[in-house]
Amino acid sequence: MRTFTETRLVIASHNAGKVEEIGALLAPFGVEVVSAGALGLPEPEETEDSFAGNARIKAHAAAKATGLPALSDDSGLEVDALDGAPGVYTADWAETATGRDFTMAMHKVHAEIAARGAAEPARGRFVCTLCLAWPDGHDEIFRGEAEGHIVWPMRGHMGHGFDPVFQPLGQELTFAEMDPVRKNAISHRADAFARLVAGPFRKE
Repeated sequence: MRTFTETRLVIASHNAGKVEEIGALLAPFGVEVVSAGALGLPEPEETEDSFAGNARIKAHAAAKATGLPALSDDSGLEVDALDGAPGVYTADWAETATGRDFTMAMHKVHAEIAARGAAEPARGRFVCTLCLAWPDGHDEIFRGEAEGHIVWPMRGHMGHGFDPVFQPLGQELTFAEMDPVRKNAISHRADAFARLVAGPFRKE
């Protein structure tokens, strides 16, 4: 596994919330981070049917465009009762003609679970796959998960995306009810980052 020795890193995302979360997780390593959005890079089309595939597309596009190593994140919600949907299409479920509406998307997930007659709360997980890519084409992949249940009605006003309907195993609060520090310590992204820092960012 390649060790990360550079001092600058591009976060291959235009999502301000995601960039902020990743930046906070990388802060202890003294790495200067800049987002693809801040650099004015276009968002590449995500054409793969897996989290790893789409993460690779984003990371390699940013690394090639900037000549710097790039870190991308592809994440989503998998619901067992929906055969893993929405999965890699999680954001698509929230798309409307005027932008993303995750309240609508959460209603859709709940309706789909009910339509299948699945027992509630339905089991599911948040998945985060990180791709760390270098300009020479090398990359490393790290997958993290947070197991839990899809609850209804929605609870909490913090977080983003599907956080108001996701209650992690062993917790009484949804992600949207948790203090961000607490959520970030047990999230799927934290799990993926733990694997990242134990690999390329590991200090000898």
